[in-house]
Amino acid sequence: MTDLLHILPDFPTRTYTHLLPSLEKHHITTTDLLTLEALELAKRAHLPLLDLRRLTGHVLSTLQSDLGLERSNPAKYDAAAHVPEPAGRKTTLRASGREVIAQRPTISTLDPSLDNAIGGGIPTGYITEIVGESGAGKTQLLLTLLLSAQLPSPQGLSSSSLYISTEGALATSRLTQILSTHPLLCDRGSAPSLSKVFSIQTPDLESQEHIITYQVPIAIEREKIGLVIIDSIAANYRAERDDSNTGSAMAERSGHLAKLGAHLRSLARDYNCAIVVANQVSDRFAPLPPTAPRTTAKPLVTSSPYQPSSSLPQYQQSKGSNPLVLDHQLRFFSGWGSDPASGAHSLKSPSLGLVWANQIACRIVLIKEACYKANPMVLLGEAAEKESADWSSCTWRRWIKVAFSSWVEGTSDSGHGVEFEIWSGGLRAVNVQTKDVTGTRALGKPNVQTEINMQIINESR
Repeated sequence: MTDLLHILPDFPTRTYTHLLPSLEKHHITTTDLLTLEALELAKRAHLPLLDLRRLTGHVLSTLQSDLGLERSNPAKYDAAAHVPEPAGRKTTLRASGREVIAQRPTISTLDPSLDNAIGGGIPTGYITEIVGESGAGKTQLLLTLLLSAQLPSPQGLSSSSLYISTEGALATSRLTQILSTHPLLCDRGSAPSLSKVFSIQTPDLESQEHIITYQVPIAIEREKIGLVIIDSIAANYRAERDDSNTGSAMAERSGHLAKLGAHLRSLARDYNCAIVVANQVSDRFAPLPPTAPRTTAKPLVTSSPYQPSSSLPQYQQSKGSNPLVLDHQLRFFSGWGSDPASGAHSLKSPSLGLVWANQIACRIVLIKEACYKANPMVLLGEAAEKESADWSSCTWRRWIKVAFSSWVEGTSDSGHGVEFEIWSGGLRAVNVQTKDVTGTRALGKPNVQTEINMQIINESR
């Protein structure tokens, strides 16, 4: 029980001096005392069962009080009798979960609908990842956060921001456009300024590791930085380590990612700042179904329109996939594949794999899909003879959703998330009720008539 005073420094150990030496001799920790059966511990340490139960109850009561769990009438222990006084039945938290979330400092996206979709904004003290394919709006969201972090609460932190770029220089012209266009940024007496946005480039993995390890902590203290953005976290890893697919190289990269994640978490916790990283994606291909063996025997003639289940291929008989396979588990934390209506062509996987996913506290997914406004029926005429036709001109629809998070529930499997658009002032949610989507169709979700039209066009070519 040497760890008891490290966990509860004010615990009255003098009351249990006849128990603690024997517990320490048999290597029984505080965790064992709270999780294992009292009868088993009493036999193991050769101690009276009732005395051990009193110690366990006292430790549990003190730990609950120290963590903020209080009863309406907290239990008090009589040191002479070693018996707890009766306490009230009701046990409540000092503050509910919603109250704690409402009181924590966050950085707003400057749009209420988008803030609600991600749990109130980007909180401090955690690593938040924003993942999406190219053109989904990751950098636009990051640039908005650079400016909103300078706003006072509840929109921001009233602090400076640090932008670490691994792919290109900071887009100051776009920052100026957002700053002069968004009403929450330009209509204030103390408007955000570009002078409070610090940027640095890391062209390779060695410089990235040195800057994050040594220079970023100094910059946070010196410049009072409340937001650190890394855009993107996977660029240097993919550029330098994609050619190494051996087991030792993968193990080395996993060690680097775990070390980087631990360092970023310590920065977020020690300085109470928000760490936001952008991540890239790669295409994920669904496994091909097994080919049915050829046979020269004639098929069985049956009057039933349905084929017997025994004659179906094996992949059609199996219902679902193996839950222990990584391809099945990816849909729970990658952000893609959870919607049954989405096709296999739209599957994406965030870079850096499962090792990096365990380092972050929240994954925000930006989804981009192509939508064609032209009616496919018009392509059956003269336009069908053109190679590009009208399918080359399309618009893009974007959604934001939460794959997983420790402070907000992830987006349901049947939902895309909240639709948004990119405008001169950053990002804003799209009002579906007022938006005219007549004639638009997302790529990968055509109806039967569209598939027939596409087949006719291909045959005509």
